[in-house]
Amino acid sequence: MKSDKLLRALLIAALAIAIGVAGYHREGLDARHLEQYLADAGILAPLYFMGAYAVATVLFIPGSVLTLLGGALFGPVPGTFYSLTGATLGAALAFLVARYAASEWVRARTGGRLGQLIEGIDGEGWRFVAFVRLVPLFPFNLVNYAFGLTRIPIAQYVVTSYLCMLPGAFAYTYLGFAGREAVAGGEGAVRNGLIALALLAAVAFVPRLVRRLRGTPGMDVGELKRQLDAGDKVLVLDVRSPEEFAGETGHIPGASNIPLASLPERFGELQAQREQPVCIVCRTDKRSAQAARLLHAHGFARLRIVRGGMIAWQKNALPVERGA
Repeated sequence: MKSDKLLRALLIAALAIAIGVAGYHREGLDARHLEQYLADAGILAPLYFMGAYAVATVLFIPGSVLTLLGGALFGPVPGTFYSLTGATLGAALAFLVARYAASEWVRARTGGRLGQLIEGIDGEGWRFVAFVRLVPLFPFNLVNYAFGLTRIPIAQYVVTSYLCMLPGAFAYTYLGFAGREAVAGGEGAVRNGLIALALLAAVAFVPRLVRRLRGTPGMDVGELKRQLDAGDKVLVLDVRSPEEFAGETGHIPGASNIPLASLPERFGELQAQREQPVCIVCRTDKRSAQAARLLHAHGFARLRIVRGGMIAWQKNALPVERGA
């Protein structure tokens, strides 16, 4: 046990030193030197490039320059494959380092809102990975380590990251290819430049589209049960009719019942919970999604849809109450 803790401590220390050294010498990193090194590597150049990209990802070195270089050296399609593979390999390494070295320690000392956030990410799984990759709200290199602190399976993380980083990787790789063609005075320089700009514009539009399609995040019934058992301040809002709420199927203990049809008239009752997490439940998900849209339009931000509703709650043999 002690030796395992020592190994983790040494790993964290070595990584911190390596990141510090890389950051100190970042100004000295020259794409031209790397380009010359790869040119001398011959058929091994793609392997060296992917390895360099993976190391750069682990050490918090921005990968955009490498992606552009990949397009310039290898062309748009091979360059995309090499850049994306290197970035995903580095992301997986950072994920594994964080999971081995710190995940248990962090979970043992995490509570409150941060603990709820991690639990929420666990519940979303690959969906949250996809959202973060398509809508890059946080630094790529930092997010790789942060995901290692969750319970998201490594296979889901790698596959989702690879697929969802593809659009951006291809756009930047094509931009590097177009830049190289323009410098070389190729006949298709103008066309390639326009294609690159169109790809970048399309990638810039992706976050807005993803936010619209993703809608309100969901949560599993098991996650809701854990939060209720832990005494977390969560408002369970049941939007079924009073007959359904008090009927044979019952309702989640402690849930508040405001039918969907009455919700616009009763927002005043919920104002005190505006900053509180609100978990919306109905028979399945349809009315929950409608209720979430109404609440979101009135300023409620911490909304979650209980996936499967009371059907899923009962399938898991979780406790219910009956009667008004």
